[in-house]
Amino acid sequence: MKPIFMLLLLFLGFNSIAQEYQSDISVHDPVMIKQGDTYYLFSTGWGIDVWSSKNRKEWKKEQQVFADAPKWAVDAIPGFKGHIWAPDIYFRNGQYYLYYSISAFGKNTSAIGVATNKTLDPASPDFKWTDHGKVLQSYPGKTNWNAIDPNVITDDRDVSWMVFGSFWDGLKLVKMNKDLVHVAENLDKIPTIASRKTDPSAPNPPSVDGNPVDAGGNAIEAPFLFRKEKYFYLFASTDYCCKGEKSTYKMIVGRAKSVKGPYLDKDGKSMAKGGGTLLLQGNADWYGVGHNAVASFDGEDFLIFHGYDAKNKGISKLRIEKLKWVDGWPVVDLE
Repeated sequence: MKPIFMLLLLFLGFNSIAQEYQSDISVHDPVMIKQGDTYYLFSTGWGIDVWSSKNRKEWKKEQQVFADAPKWAVDAIPGFKGHIWAPDIYFRNGQYYLYYSISAFGKNTSAIGVATNKTLDPASPDFKWTDHGKVLQSYPGKTNWNAIDPNVITDDRDVSWMVFGSFWDGLKLVKMNKDLVHVAENLDKIPTIASRKTDPSAPNPPSVDGNPVDAGGNAIEAPFLFRKEKYFYLFASTDYCCKGEKSTYKMIVGRAKSVKGPYLDKDGKSMAKGGGTLLLQGNADWYGVGHNAVASFDGEDFLIFHGYDAKNKGISKLRIEKLKWVDGWPVVDLE
């Protein structure tokens, strides 16, 4: 084999590796989990985007979860084509539960579904996503909440809960069945655990075509619950995502000794009445930051979220930052 041809093959090989693994990936609403020595990232996308990594720096794009749009979702949400939002990945009962959101943008014509898998390794003979369909659904003019942005946690009594919501009446909490694919409560009575409204009884603006103006003017969404020692921490995103250079997303947090709340900020104000301690906001480098998850790896805690990159036309990028804990409160370690 001629030396120049060998060099060409080597170049093509290295170039292929460089294209396969990326260190600067564009994602929205990321959540992360580790199986064995591999990290798996799930995010908003057609059929749900999936990435894998050995080091949380170089990422390989995997096959999406759904090759075709789930039929139940097509039937439930008019106009849905397969672009799925805000997944949450949770391991329990010996399998992985992947919760996901179906919605019409700016409306609470929405639903949350769930799929399960025994493994996240695509090379495993056990790898197969099984969709269990709808967990819950919201309806314009009927439910003053929005069924998107799910996150599931299990408390110290072995009871599992789903927190979810976006705009409208704020963030909601519902008890889950042990199978984790059905709710265990009447959806007409589930509480609001976080809102931007200081007066929970304040009316929403008048509706237009069955949907409140500006989705009720209650700009809070993307809840995530994390247990740390004696507290449950509720993370949420406020203001506006998805506007590129005009994005104003930021993250707030509160804590409670019970998963049911009340979640209070550093000043003792309830998140259900407009409270919430600022955790991170945009700056000269990032127009907005939000929709976070929290995960623990090798004894360290990490904040996983997306930010709108000021150096790249406001494109949404993956960010992973260490969390420190100071006097019982999370602090983003940007050093």
